[in-house]
Amino acid sequence: MKRYIKILITILLPSFTNSLSAQTNGSAKTDPMAENMLLYQRSVGGWPKAVGEVKVDYTKTLTDAQKAATLKDINRIDATIDNAATYKEINYLVNAYKQTSNKTYLQSAEKGIRYLLKAQYANGGWPQYYPDSSLYRAQITFNDNAMINVMEILNNVANRTKGFDVVDQTLVSPAANAVNKGVDCIVKTQVRVNGKLTAWGQQYDRHTLEAVAARKFELVGLSSSESAAIVEFLIRVPNPSTEIKMAIKSAVEWFDAVKIKGSRFDREPNGVIIADPNSTIWARYYEIGTNKPFFSGRDAIKKYSVAEIEEERRTGYAWYGTWPQKILDKQYPAWIKKNGIN
Repeated sequence: MKRYIKILITILLPSFTNSLSAQTNGSAKTDPMAENMLLYQRSVGGWPKAVGEVKVDYTKTLTDAQKAATLKDINRIDATIDNAATYKEINYLVNAYKQTSNKTYLQSAEKGIRYLLKAQYANGGWPQYYPDSSLYRAQITFNDNAMINVMEILNNVANRTKGFDVVDQTLVSPAANAVNKGVDCIVKTQVRVNGKLTAWGQQYDRHTLEAVAARKFELVGLSSSESAAIVEFLIRVPNPSTEIKMAIKSAVEWFDAVKIKGSRFDREPNGVIIADPNSTIWARYYEIGTNKPFFSGRDAIKKYSVAEIEEERRTGYAWYGTWPQKILDKQYPAWIKKNGIN
């Protein structure tokens, strides 16, 4: 009998979950992508970026069997802020609530926000995954703007901006405190070389705040991409402290010092550097202490030319880009003028 009941629940639960929003809110409208997000949300409050090796795709129509299997994964510990996971779901669900008045979407988004608050370390950083702490998942992660994405969400909650005015008022103060702690962590992790502040690495040890490696081709170094996203966030901090001003000024000086004029990177088809007098680019990684651009394949060996790594990694990763350009051209000059800095 128990086995029969279990089978029956497995069959009926997906249909029940799909209609949960409408049942809770009377005749409230539903959104297909938002409904899928409800299915994938983990019990801890966050979302996975993939299940096994399969990337989560909210645009797909799931069969009843797939819905049942997804619901059975609710207690998995694969919730993450990597690849914009959890960030994009919260944003989407808040917007879906405003479009449909479906309270289930708002409740799900608020649960996601509470997850972000819970995942933050006492030192202000966020791990790539929570609660999974295996491998490099417990490291404080700026990589692919993971931590900055979290701070953007919480900043919107704290200021009730960009549609987040609908979020539970009790989340405002905790979100503001979390953002302040996050900014403090950013200031503390800016790398000093011979006493001079430079930029930031992609990930840091959660205990020592020392820059550390992650995947085999993501070695310890200064990252222009992640550092640019950090500076763009700091530039928007109102009434910046002396420490924040120094962090921004030092990072901009570093961007200017390490820019590569007269070249561009053609990622496809072979990943090569080409002379171009009209182009300025930055390497993704710079060696701490020398500011030499470096690269690495899946052998985790540091190389000083992108041509030396295997083609799969050469064309499969953003080794060069123009990430700091708009900061140097527009954002920093405007910030200097606004804050009366010489």
